Amino acid sequence: MSLWKRRKPLAAGADAPDFRLARLEGGEVTLAELAATRPVLIAFFKISCPVCQMTLPFLERLHAAGTLAVYGISQNEPGDTRDFLGEFEISLPVLLDPEDGFPASNAYGITHVPTLFLIEPGLRIGRAIEGWVKGEIEWLGELAGVEVIRDGERIPVLRPG
Repeated sequence: MSLWKRRKPLAAGADAPDFRLARLEGGEVTLAELAATRPVLIAFFKISCPVCQMTLPFLERLHAAGTLAVYGISQNEPGDTRDFLGEFEISLPVLLDPEDGFPASNAYGITHVPTLFLIEPGLRIGRAIEGWVKGEIEWLGELAGVEVIRDGERIPVLRPG
């Protein structure tokens, strides 16, 4: 019997661990503050991850609609994160999970990126999504009232992170 077990991220229905992270643009914020009055989507990502590079522009569309709060959580240094956001034309707000321990990523059991969590007021996980799942992104679009995936876009149904 193996002593090693694959760690799993938290699932829908679980309590969402609160955290305090630095904002890329300065200051700090807690998850409780972000989700105090409405759901918030948090998306853990790493700039070198090809699936993150594919996913974040679709999350930008969700953010641009203004009906669902969307926050990226970068596992990279601030300067590298800024460069990445500029390259991919991402304007959604980003929090920094420090590389010296990844406290938020570890609290959520992140093993792969991207991993997304829809956090409900009261800090309950409403949805957990690992990797790229087209149907889940479309569901988030319906929730936000925006067409996230446009006609003619050829994208995969599933891509693990």
